[in-house]
Amino acid sequence: MDSEFVTYVLFSKTHNKIYIGFTSNLIARFLSHNKLGKGFTAKYRPWEVVYLEVFPTKKAAMQREKELKSFRGREFIRNAVLEK
Repeated sequence: MDSEFVTYVLFSKTHNKIYIGFTSNLIARFLSHNKLGKGFTAKYRPWEVVYLEVFPTKKAAMQREKELKSFRGREFIRNAVLEK
């Protein structure tokens, strides 16, 4: 049985920061961004999930993550997802 993979966008309202990633376990990954560990995301807590897409393969999720991290992808997130 294959897993599903999720490409996701987190947003920190407090710091006006976007984080883009992919995972096969969104709940665990979200917990790690908000409660556990160190690194980039620890500095900008709290995070909220503002966008996600589900893919049947890791390769597809990684490709979409790459697209969202591009200038056009970030523009899409700012304009379509975060615009109030």
